[in-house]
Amino acid sequence: MVFTRWLAALPLFAALIGADSPDPAAPGRIEHLANFPSRFVKPRNVDVWLPEGYPQPGTRYAVLYMQDGQNLFNPKNSYGGVAWEVDSTLAALSRSVRPCIVVGIWNTDRRFTEYAPARPYAAMSLARREKINQERPGQPLSDEYLKFIVRELKPYVDKHFQTAPRRANTFVAGSSMGGLISLYAALEYPNVFGGAACFSTHWPLSLKENTPDFTSAMVQYLDRKLPRRHRPKLYFDYGSATLDARYQPHQLRVDSVMRAHGYDSTTWRTRSFPGAAHNEAAWKKRVPLALPFLLGRR
Repeated sequence: MVFTRWLAALPLFAALIGADSPDPAAPGRIEHLANFPSRFVKPRNVDVWLPEGYPQPGTRYAVLYMQDGQNLFNPKNSYGGVAWEVDSTLAALSRSVRPCIVVGIWNTDRRFTEYAPARPYAAMSLARREKINQERPGQPLSDEYLKFIVRELKPYVDKHFQTAPRRANTFVAGSSMGGLISLYAALEYPNVFGGAACFSTHWPLSLKENTPDFTSAMVQYLDRKLPRRHRPKLYFDYGSATLDARYQPHQLRVDSVMRAHGYDSTTWRTRSFPGAAHNEAAWKKRVPLALPFLLGRR
Protein backbone atom coordinates (compact mmCIF):
# COMPACT_ATOMS: atom_id res chain seq x y z
CA MET A 1 0.00 0.00 0.00
CA VAL A 2 2.92 2.36 0.67
CA PHE A 3 4.07 1.94 -2.94
CA THR A 4 0.58 2.79 -4.26
CA ARG A 5 0.30 5.95 -2.15
CA TRP A 6 3.83 7.03 -3.15
CA LEU A 7 3.06 6.47 -6.83
CA ALA A 8 -0.17 8.45 -6.60
CA ALA A 9 1.72 11.40 -5.08
CA LEU A 10 4.28 11.56 -7.88
CA PRO A 11 2.50 14.10 -10.15
CA LEU A 12 2.44 16.70 -7.38
CA PHE A 13 6.00 15.85 -6.33
CA ALA A 14 7.22 16.17 -9.91
CA ALA A 15 5.55 19.56 -10.28
CA LEU A 16 7.19 20.78 -7.09
CA ILE A 17 10.76 19.81 -7.90
CA GLY A 18 10.76 20.50 -11.66
CA ALA A 19 13.70 19.61 -13.86
CA ASP A 20 17.29 19.71 -12.63
CA SER A 21 18.68 23.02 -13.92
CA PRO A 22 16.56 23.05 -17.09
CA ASP A 23 17.91 24.78 -20.15
CA PRO A 24 15.53 27.69 -20.87
CA ALA A 25 16.49 27.58 -24.55
CA ALA A 26 15.60 23.88 -24.96
CA PRO A 27 12.36 23.12 -26.83
CA GLY A 28 9.43 21.73 -24.89
CA ARG A 29 9.63 21.02 -21.19
CA ILE A 30 10.84 18.29 -18.84
CA GLU A 31 8.96 16.88 -15.89
CA HIS A 32 11.50 15.44 -13.47
CA LEU A 33 10.26 12.53 -11.36
CA ALA A 34 12.77 12.13 -8.52
CA ASN A 35 13.34 8.71 -6.97
CA PHE A 36 10.54 7.01 -8.87
CA PRO A 37 9.63 4.02 -6.67
CA SER A 38 9.57 0.37 -7.66
CA ARG A 39 8.84 -3.03 -6.17
CA PHE A 40 11.38 -4.61 -8.52
CA VAL A 41 14.48 -2.38 -8.63
CA LYS A 42 16.06 0.55 -6.83
CA PRO A 43 14.26 3.90 -7.10
CA ARG A 44 15.69 6.22 -9.72
CA ASN A 45 15.10 9.58 -11.35
CA VAL A 46 12.98 9.71 -14.50
CA ASP A 47 12.76 12.67 -16.91
CA VAL A 48 9.69 13.00 -19.10
CA TRP A 49 10.23 15.33 -22.05
CA LEU A 50 7.09 16.90 -23.48
CA PRO A 51 7.37 18.61 -26.88
CA GLU A 52 6.50 22.25 -27.42
CA GLY A 53 2.74 22.74 -27.59
CA TYR A 54 1.97 19.61 -25.56
CA PRO A 55 -0.79 18.65 -25.15
CA GLN A 56 -2.42 19.23 -28.48
CA PRO A 57 -6.17 18.52 -28.34
CA GLY A 58 -7.01 15.18 -29.91
CA THR A 59 -3.36 14.15 -30.26
CA ARG A 60 -2.04 10.97 -28.72
CA TYR A 61 1.75 10.90 -28.44
CA ALA A 62 4.14 8.06 -29.19
CA VAL A 63 6.51 7.27 -26.30
CA LEU A 64 10.22 6.56 -26.53
CA TYR A 65 11.72 5.01 -23.37
CA MET A 66 15.46 5.67 -23.23
CA GLN A 67 18.18 4.26 -20.99
CA ASP A 68 20.83 6.39 -19.21
CA GLY A 69 18.29 9.18 -18.94
CA GLN A 70 20.65 11.66 -17.29
CA ASN A 71 22.62 11.83 -20.54
CA LEU A 72 19.76 12.82 -22.82
CA PHE A 73 18.88 16.47 -22.23
CA ASN A 74 21.11 18.43 -19.86
CA PRO A 75 24.92 18.53 -20.21
CA LYS A 76 25.19 19.28 -16.47
CA ASN A 77 23.81 15.83 -15.69
CA SER A 78 25.42 13.96 -18.55
CA TYR A 79 28.48 11.73 -18.45
CA GLY A 80 31.41 13.72 -19.81
CA GLY A 81 29.40 16.93 -19.97
CA VAL A 82 27.85 16.18 -23.38
CA ALA A 83 24.12 15.47 -23.69
CA TRP A 84 22.42 13.67 -26.57
CA GLU A 85 20.06 16.67 -26.99
CA VAL A 86 17.19 14.37 -27.91
CA ASP A 87 14.75 17.22 -27.23
CA SER A 88 16.34 19.51 -29.83
CA THR A 89 16.63 16.64 -32.31
CA LEU A 90 12.97 15.70 -32.09
CA ALA A 91 11.94 19.34 -32.34
CA ALA A 92 13.98 19.66 -35.55
CA LEU A 93 12.45 16.43 -36.89
CA SER A 94 8.88 17.36 -36.02
CA ARG A 95 7.72 17.30 -39.64
CA SER A 96 9.14 13.85 -40.35
CA VAL A 97 8.37 12.01 -37.09
CA ARG A 98 5.09 11.51 -35.28
CA PRO A 99 4.39 13.53 -32.09
CA CYS A 100 6.48 11.92 -29.37
CA ILE A 101 7.18 12.00 -25.64
CA VAL A 102 10.59 10.83 -24.37
CA VAL A 103 10.94 9.07 -21.03
CA GLY A 104 14.56 9.20 -19.86
CA ILE A 105 15.22 6.52 -17.24
CA TRP A 106 18.30 7.41 -15.20
CA ASN A 107 20.75 4.62 -14.47
CA THR A 108 21.93 3.63 -10.98
CA ASP A 109 25.01 1.98 -9.50
CA ARG A 110 23.46 -1.29 -10.69
CA ARG A 111 23.64 -0.27 -14.34
CA PHE A 112 25.52 -3.36 -15.51
CA THR A 113 23.32 -5.88 -13.72
CA GLU A 114 20.12 -4.10 -14.76
CA TYR A 115 21.16 -3.80 -18.40
CA ALA A 116 22.74 -7.27 -18.93
CA PRO A 117 20.15 -9.51 -20.67
CA ALA A 118 19.49 -12.34 -18.21
CA ARG A 119 18.48 -15.17 -20.55
CA PRO A 120 21.49 -14.98 -22.90
CA TYR A 121 23.73 -14.44 -19.86
CA ALA A 122 22.45 -17.66 -18.29
CA ALA A 123 23.14 -19.54 -21.54
CA MET A 124 26.89 -18.88 -21.35
CA SER A 125 29.21 -21.38 -19.72
CA LEU A 126 29.60 -21.23 -15.96
CA ALA A 127 33.31 -20.43 -16.37
CA ARG A 128 32.55 -17.43 -18.57
CA ARG A 129 29.83 -16.16 -16.23
CA GLU A 130 32.20 -16.42 -13.30
CA LYS A 131 34.87 -14.47 -15.16
CA ILE A 132 32.43 -11.66 -16.01
CA ASN A 133 31.20 -11.69 -12.43
CA GLN A 134 34.75 -11.11 -11.23
CA GLU A 135 34.98 -8.06 -13.46
CA ARG A 136 31.48 -6.69 -12.72
CA PRO A 137 29.99 -8.41 -9.67
CA GLY A 138 26.33 -9.26 -9.49
CA GLN A 139 23.86 -11.45 -11.33
CA PRO A 140 21.68 -9.83 -14.02
CA LEU A 141 18.64 -7.92 -12.82
CA SER A 142 17.40 -7.15 -16.32
CA ASP A 143 14.17 -9.13 -15.98
CA GLU A 144 13.33 -7.13 -12.86
CA TYR A 145 14.32 -3.89 -14.58
CA LEU A 146 11.99 -4.62 -17.48
CA LYS A 147 9.17 -5.41 -15.06
CA PHE A 148 9.75 -1.97 -13.57
CA ILE A 149 9.38 -0.35 -17.00
CA VAL A 150 6.44 -2.43 -18.23
CA ARG A 151 4.43 -2.89 -15.02
CA GLU A 152 5.16 0.35 -13.17
CA LEU A 153 6.67 3.14 -15.24
CA LYS A 154 4.67 2.67 -18.46
CA PRO A 155 1.30 2.49 -16.66
CA TYR A 156 2.20 5.70 -14.82
CA VAL A 157 3.20 7.47 -18.04
CA ASP A 158 0.09 6.28 -19.87
CA LYS A 159 -2.13 7.44 -17.01
CA HIS A 160 -0.60 10.88 -16.50
CA PHE A 161 0.31 11.87 -20.05
CA GLN A 162 -1.55 11.97 -23.36
CA THR A 163 0.00 8.85 -24.87
CA ALA A 164 -0.83 6.37 -27.63
CA PRO A 165 -0.16 3.32 -25.43
CA ARG A 166 -0.13 0.44 -27.91
CA ARG A 167 3.03 -1.23 -29.22
CA ALA A 168 2.89 0.56 -32.59
CA ASN A 169 3.68 3.80 -30.76
CA THR A 170 5.92 2.54 -27.95
CA PHE A 171 9.68 2.27 -28.44
CA VAL A 172 12.88 1.81 -26.46
CA ALA A 173 16.46 2.95 -27.07
CA GLY A 174 19.91 3.09 -25.52
CA SER A 175 23.64 2.91 -26.12
CA SER A 176 26.31 0.37 -25.21
CA MET A 177 24.83 -1.77 -22.40
CA GLY A 178 21.72 0.36 -22.91
CA GLY A 179 21.57 -1.02 -26.44
CA LEU A 180 21.58 -4.57 -25.10
CA ILE A 181 18.75 -3.97 -22.65
CA SER A 182 16.73 -2.11 -25.29
CA LEU A 183 16.98 -5.06 -27.69
CA TYR A 184 16.12 -7.43 -24.84
CA ALA A 185 13.07 -5.33 -23.96
CA ALA A 186 11.74 -5.44 -27.53
CA LEU A 187 12.10 -9.22 -27.69
CA GLU A 188 10.91 -10.07 -24.18
CA TYR A 189 7.89 -7.78 -24.51
CA PRO A 190 6.96 -7.80 -28.21
CA ASN A 191 3.37 -6.86 -27.37
CA VAL A 192 4.57 -3.73 -25.53
CA PHE A 193 7.41 -2.34 -27.67
CA GLY A 194 7.17 -1.78 -31.40
CA GLY A 195 10.90 -1.30 -31.89
CA ALA A 196 14.32 -0.56 -30.42
CA ALA A 197 17.28 1.64 -31.34
CA CYS A 198 20.58 0.14 -30.19
CA PHE A 199 23.56 2.49 -30.49
CA SER A 200 27.04 0.94 -30.19
CA THR A 201 25.58 -2.23 -28.72
CA HIS A 202 28.10 -3.72 -26.28
CA TRP A 203 28.05 -7.29 -27.57
CA PRO A 204 31.22 -8.50 -25.74
CA LEU A 205 29.59 -7.71 -22.34
CA SER A 206 33.09 -7.55 -20.81
CA LEU A 207 35.16 -4.38 -20.81
CA LYS A 208 38.44 -6.26 -20.48
CA GLU A 209 38.07 -9.03 -23.04
CA ASN A 210 36.63 -9.14 -26.54
CA THR A 211 35.36 -12.71 -26.71
CA PRO A 212 32.46 -14.16 -28.76
CA ASP A 213 30.79 -15.91 -25.81
CA PHE A 214 27.98 -13.49 -25.09
CA THR A 215 27.40 -12.75 -28.76
CA SER A 216 27.02 -16.49 -29.38
CA ALA A 217 24.42 -16.63 -26.61
CA MET A 218 22.64 -13.58 -28.06
CA VAL A 219 22.63 -15.10 -31.55
CA GLN A 220 20.94 -18.23 -30.20
CA TYR A 221 18.49 -16.09 -28.24
CA LEU A 222 17.67 -13.97 -31.30
CA ASP A 223 17.18 -17.08 -33.40
CA ARG A 224 14.52 -18.26 -30.94
CA LYS A 225 12.87 -14.93 -30.17
CA LEU A 226 12.71 -12.96 -33.41
CA PRO A 227 9.01 -13.06 -34.31
CA ARG A 228 7.68 -13.93 -37.74
CA ARG A 229 4.69 -11.61 -37.35
CA HIS A 230 4.45 -8.15 -35.81
CA ARG A 231 8.20 -7.74 -36.06
CA PRO A 232 9.69 -4.96 -33.95
CA LYS A 233 11.71 -2.40 -35.86
CA LEU A 234 15.37 -2.83 -34.91
CA TYR A 235 18.11 -0.26 -35.47
CA PHE A 236 21.79 -1.03 -34.76
CA ASP A 237 24.94 0.99 -35.32
CA TYR A 238 28.61 1.07 -34.36
CA GLY A 239 31.74 3.15 -34.81
CA SER A 240 35.35 2.09 -35.27
CA ALA A 241 37.25 3.94 -32.54
CA THR A 242 37.79 3.31 -28.80
CA LEU A 243 35.46 0.59 -27.48
CA ASP A 244 33.45 0.59 -30.71
CA ALA A 245 36.47 -0.81 -32.54
CA ARG A 246 35.53 -4.24 -31.13
CA TYR A 247 31.98 -4.38 -32.38
CA GLN A 248 31.99 -5.06 -36.12
CA PRO A 249 32.50 -8.86 -36.05
CA HIS A 250 29.84 -9.24 -33.38
CA GLN A 251 27.37 -7.05 -35.26
CA LEU A 252 27.96 -8.96 -38.49
CA ARG A 253 26.93 -12.17 -36.73
CA VAL A 254 23.75 -10.51 -35.48
CA ASP A 255 23.07 -9.12 -38.96
CA SER A 256 23.25 -12.65 -40.38
CA VAL A 257 20.51 -13.75 -37.99
CA MET A 258 18.37 -10.78 -38.99
CA ARG A 259 18.67 -11.66 -42.68
CA ALA A 260 17.98 -15.33 -41.99
CA HIS A 261 14.71 -14.33 -40.33
CA GLY A 262 13.60 -12.31 -43.33
CA TYR A 263 14.20 -8.84 -41.90
CA ASP A 264 14.59 -6.15 -44.55
CA SER A 265 15.07 -2.39 -44.73
CA THR A 266 11.51 -1.72 -43.57
CA THR A 267 12.08 -3.44 -40.23
CA TRP A 268 15.85 -3.42 -39.67
CA ARG A 269 18.83 -1.11 -40.13
CA THR A 270 22.49 -1.57 -39.26
CA ARG A 271 24.78 1.37 -39.88
CA SER A 272 28.56 1.71 -39.58
CA PHE A 273 30.25 5.01 -38.75
CA PRO A 274 34.00 4.85 -39.45
CA GLY A 275 36.01 6.91 -36.99
CA ALA A 276 33.17 7.27 -34.48
CA ALA A 277 34.06 6.65 -30.84
CA HIS A 278 32.12 5.21 -27.91
CA ASN A 279 30.71 8.33 -26.28
CA GLU A 280 27.77 10.69 -25.95
CA ALA A 281 29.11 13.06 -28.61
CA ALA A 282 29.04 10.27 -31.21
CA TRP A 283 25.56 9.08 -30.26
CA LYS A 284 24.24 12.64 -30.29
CA LYS A 285 25.16 12.84 -33.99
CA ARG A 286 23.41 9.56 -34.80
CA VAL A 287 20.09 10.17 -33.03
CA PRO A 288 18.72 12.19 -36.01
CA LEU A 289 19.41 9.18 -38.26
CA ALA A 290 17.87 6.54 -36.00
CA LEU A 291 14.71 8.16 -34.68
CA PRO A 292 12.97 8.73 -38.05
CA PHE A 293 13.31 4.99 -38.66
CA LEU A 294 11.40 4.21 -35.45
CA LEU A 295 9.09 7.22 -35.32
CA GLY A 296 8.46 8.06 -38.97
CA ARG A 297 4.99 9.30 -39.73
CA ARG A 298 2.71 6.58 -41.06
